[in-house]
Amino acid sequence: MREPINTREPISTREPISTREPIKWTPNTMPHFDGGLSLANLLSREEIEKARAFHRSIPGYLATPLAKLDHLAAHLGVRGIYVKDESRRFNLKSFKMLGASYAVARYIAQRLDTDIAELSYEDIVSPETREKLGQITFYAATDGNHGRAVAWAASRLGQKSVVCMPAGSSLARLENIRAEGAEAWITELNYDDAIRYVKQLAERDENGVVIQDTTWPGYEDIPGWIMQGYCGMAEEADEQLRLYGEDRPTHVFVQAGVGALAGAVQGYYANTYGEDCPITTIVEASAADCVYRSALANERVRVEGEMNTMMAGLACGEVCSLSWDVLKAKASFFVSAPDWVTARGMRVLAAPLRGDESVVSGESGAVGLGLVSIVLTSPDYADFRAALKLDEHSVIMCFSTEGNTDPEAWRRIVWDGLCPSY
Repeated sequence: MREPINTREPISTREPISTREPIKWTPNTMPHFDGGLSLANLLSREEIEKARAFHRSIPGYLATPLAKLDHLAAHLGVRGIYVKDESRRFNLKSFKMLGASYAVARYIAQRLDTDIAELSYEDIVSPETREKLGQITFYAATDGNHGRAVAWAASRLGQKSVVCMPAGSSLARLENIRAEGAEAWITELNYDDAIRYVKQLAERDENGVVIQDTTWPGYEDIPGWIMQGYCGMAEEADEQLRLYGEDRPTHVFVQAGVGALAGAVQGYYANTYGEDCPITTIVEASAADCVYRSALANERVRVEGEMNTMMAGLACGEVCSLSWDVLKAKASFFVSAPDWVTARGMRVLAAPLRGDESVVSGESGAVGLGLVSIVLTSPDYADFRAALKLDEHSVIMCFSTEGNTDPEAWRRIVWDGLCPSY
């Protein structure tokens, strides 16, 4: 097994990013259209239900909680704030298994020339299926959560996995991936180059398959299946919101790395609510704000370099083309957020107002809630607050997509105040 190489200084010892780095935002001024196949077919109700049916067949599958933060909402002057808590998704502390497990299952169904609707988890792990398939090795690039999910899915389906991580990745997350049975190591590459590297590895392996949520020419099926899997999180949140007595959110804040999650969530709400779709804001790390820059340029823009941010899960330099089709058609606003925004969100969720429940949210999970807390309180962003039409009638949905997947980094931010927001 390869050992980590060229690991950058751990987040726990880095200097805080200047709190004077501003939040940047832009409305979606791109010509709108219907989203094409990304909405009409890829993220249709039928396809989402196939993914959810497969997930429900996995032993131990449960919906993750939707935290209802009434006291925070009252404090910030809105009707409701709700946070989908993905720290409790199996033992993986991340939503990523929804996409990875479904993509692996869809690939196996394709190999068996069978509709995934006719296969359950038990069918796929059966000795008969394994005998038909032979040995498959699933390859992935990751900052941690996606690779761990791919390794988790592969091991439970009786297959192998190989996972490569970009330079500077967390050693704790590396060990989590290895604990799921993967061969894994940290490279000297940034995230996008790591994807290209695993693609080369898989091409040299006659039984190799890349499981990635980004696209390139000829590689769209698997990213599409991952997005379908992610839609289950949004639908769960919607079902839970109605149990709390709300018909729908008025505002959705969702983070983007390559954009597959953002595209899936946006696509779900657009398909579900049509012209009554919530105002949706896509939030990125300022060091890797490819979606924000693409929105300004009205075309896909690539961010190069190290993309050094504590939001490791969002450190991606190029937006997935399938997601881009959805986001440019339906998203309302795009935001480039510095690290202090997510640090604030992590602390607000970890130490809630009395009466609200605590949510353990990791560096890539809290940026949406952090943004909400700032926009609703800071005079510096009064113009953005007005553009969003946030007021006492607003019902806000955020997605905390990971827990403390690197516990030491989480403690340094939440306990010790790394990267303050003042």
